[in-house]
Amino acid sequence: MKYKWLNKQNNKKLIIFFNGLGMDENAVNHLDTEDYDIVMFYDYNNLETDFKLEEYDEKYLIAWSMGVMIATNFNFGFKSATAINGTLMPIDAKFGINPKIYDLTIKGFNPEKFIQNMFEEPTSIKVSREAENQKSELAAIKNYSSKEDFKYNRILISDNDKIITTKSQCNFWGIEPNIKSGHCPFFLFKKWSELL
Repeated sequence: MKYKWLNKQNNKKLIIFFNGLGMDENAVNHLDTEDYDIVMFYDYNNLETDFKLEEYDEKYLIAWSMGVMIATNFNFGFKSATAINGTLMPIDAKFGINPKIYDLTIKGFNPEKFIQNMFEEPTSIKVSREAENQKSELAAIKNYSSKEDFKYNRILISDNDKIITTKSQCNFWGIEPNIKSGHCPFFLFKKWSELL
């Protein structure tokens, strides 16, 4: 697992962002950091990290897609935790991506189609990840699971999610969709604090 500081200004508040499968910072670079330091975790080919948490008065979690499951394994004492378009069982016939479809996605991985499905509208966003790295990450994620005692206090579900279907998310969380978007909803927002 890798991490990257998106903003580090010795602020008193920290947002820890667990990114989605195959992604980098390009989906969130437009978000205003305000008075938050922001660190992003990504590339879940393994879950090992040398990240050392520094002292912050307040720590917040924002997790997206497969990051919703991954983040539950790293509880840094969050003041709040937001899950965006993901579940704690993201590879599951009822609560996530059907395992058969997931395996077919690995077998025939197409990075262009993968990005196309991430975004509701055609996008010029480029992801600086190698296709083989993304494909191996897909396979690695099958070996992970959630810590089931982890609690999210805010859930955002898009109404047109083609990756982890809207229906699967609604089945898991027991709520209706609450944002109008595809799998990547970040362009609906202008600043990180709107996601807390």
